Amino acid sequence: MKRSINLRQIEAFKAVVEAGTVSQAAELMRVSQPAVSKLLAHLEEDTELELFDRIRGRLLPSATGMRLYSHIDRIFAGVRQVEHAVELIKREERGHVAIGVLPAFSGMFISHATKRFLVEHHNAHISVVGRSSQFIVDWVLRSQLDIGIVNTNLEHPLIESFPLGPGQLVCILPKEHELAGREVIEASDLDGLPFVGFSPENRTRQKIDAVLEQHGVRTKLSLEASLATAVCEMVADGMGVSVLDPLLAFSQRERLAIKRFKPTIKSDLRLCRLGANQGMKLIEDYIRAAQATAEEMFASMKVASLTAFSEK
Repeated sequence: MKRSINLRQIEAFKAVVEAGTVSQAAELMRVSQPAVSKLLAHLEEDTELELFDRIRGRLLPSATGMRLYSHIDRIFAGVRQVEHAVELIKREERGHVAIGVLPAFSGMFISHATKRFLVEHHNAHISVVGRSSQFIVDWVLRSQLDIGIVNTNLEHPLIESFPLGPGQLVCILPKEHELAGREVIEASDLDGLPFVGFSPENRTRQKIDAVLEQHGVRTKLSLEASLATAVCEMVADGMGVSVLDPLLAFSQRERLAIKRFKPTIKSDLRLCRLGANQGMKLIEDYIRAAQATAEEMFASMKVASLTAFSEK
């Protein structure tokens, strides 16, 4: 009687294709190399397909093998989605919300937002991890995080995002700067001034550079930093001026002059979650708490001519 293929054979086949060698696949599966070889031999025998080419003692997936692998990979991806869904349901039932934030929001902001959220959900368990936008988006997609606070352009079909803050960048200056008395800072006002910028790969930096170049403005880019907290500290200490999202400057607001910047540069600061999680009460309520906290913080900064959130 012809044998049916089994899950262990499929796992061995998938491991060899992904690892590249039988020995590495055996390590991944925590079995011996002969055991993996036997599983592969049985799979080829049971399917009556030539899944590998034997070249100089190595197994290389054949065209047929790669066709089979593509089907197997889709099935395993579906299983992973089920596992993620199970984890989400468990977190929801336990009253657990996992949040990923940029380092600049891992202190006062997340504390205030969580305190606001816990007024209604006092038995909830909140976990917070500080990471870069790239990591946060990836972990939201993997369902390792329920909510992310990121500063990046989000155009992923599985992710929904929401504004956090007024939606546009501001200019920050030292309190005693000669331009600190103005309500609005024009791009041309920055010509020739010492400027504290984000790292070149930062999307906000790239948008600012494009606007300044468009207006023929050349600043003295004297300092660069990857973290908004460092940029704000340097500006507050009188080492230059900068342009960023106002909420990133909140912790240093007493030491900075924070002004509307023209032309308007849209901020990429967003809250995000999986679209599939729409309607999950804990997640939706935390997003609302974070947005309310952002509005409250921004209002306290009293940026002239920029008094309302530009996007809802």
